[in-house]
Amino acid sequence: MTREAARLLYSGVCEEYKQAKEAASADLGLNAIPSNFDVAIELDLIADEAEGEVRRELLLKMRREALVLMAVLSEFDPRLIGSVWRGTARRGSDLDIIVYCSDSNLVKSKLSSAGYSLKSITDSITQEHSRLRSSKHIRVELNDDVEAEIVVRPPEDREIMERCDIYGDLKKGLKLKNLEKLMKTDPLRKFVPARKQR
Repeated sequence: MTREAARLLYSGVCEEYKQAKEAASADLGLNAIPSNFDVAIELDLIADEAEGEVRRELLLKMRREALVLMAVLSEFDPRLIGSVWRGTARRGSDLDIIVYCSDSNLVKSKLSSAGYSLKSITDSITQEHSRLRSSKHIRVELNDDVEAEIVVRPPEDREIMERCDIYGDLKKGLKLKNLEKLMKTDPLRKFVPARKQR
């Protein structure tokens, strides 16, 4: 069932892990539901099988794009997160970068001045530990149909680390200097925790 849930995600039939796991359970007539972690590991394997070397080239390209974008946004302490940080980017993945600024207009202005095309801007409010967190999400069009999502958070949120609901670890991500070092030493490295013990 784990592979079926991963296949549904990879093919785009389902967009969310919960939806994919429930659909796989119903399709196969099983009651057990796999963990997000196990589905993510299987999804990574399926993407490798389907995309091969092209996938590795995509990851390198997206990490290079992240370097340029983060350099443009360096004054806002950017941090690369998501599948490009993890090293699990695949066809259809986007770049996810968090920046810290009290005025999202400054971020938009910096992006526009650097020649980036802004596709959309949305607001988001989430609740964590009885505290509301607000952020702006700026979609940026990059080359070859690749997009980036810049999440603008208030400076006071800089030290808050979120726990990943897929892998269960902290979403530490990579700051600009760490990404620069990675690209010189181990540009295809994955940041995925070891498989959980049963």
